[in-house]
Amino acid sequence: MSVDIATVKKIASLARIAITEEEAARIAPELDNIMGWIEQLGEVDTSDVAPMTAVIPNHLRLRDDVVTDGGVRDAVLSNAPQAEHGFFTVPKVIE
Repeated sequence: MSVDIATVKKIASLARIAITEEEAARIAPELDNIMGWIEQLGEVDTSDVAPMTAVIPNHLRLRDDVVTDGGVRDAVLSNAPQAEHGFFTVPKVIE
């Protein structure tokens, strides 16, 4: 794929970047080189390479999922304007 000045201007417009004609002319060959490198990467045989998610092996530190009430009910309710029997008390909105 060849990147010309019109393509550079279209990309700049989509990215909401204002560029001049001279900047577009300077950027076009650079983008064309980048596209050439991407095409070269497509030619590399990776059929024997296992998929990776990272360069180094990472192991997640997991904890057991244990259901708790948090143990902070009284502390939370102490900030409430009104609380009754361990619950927030709110005014009635439907009559």
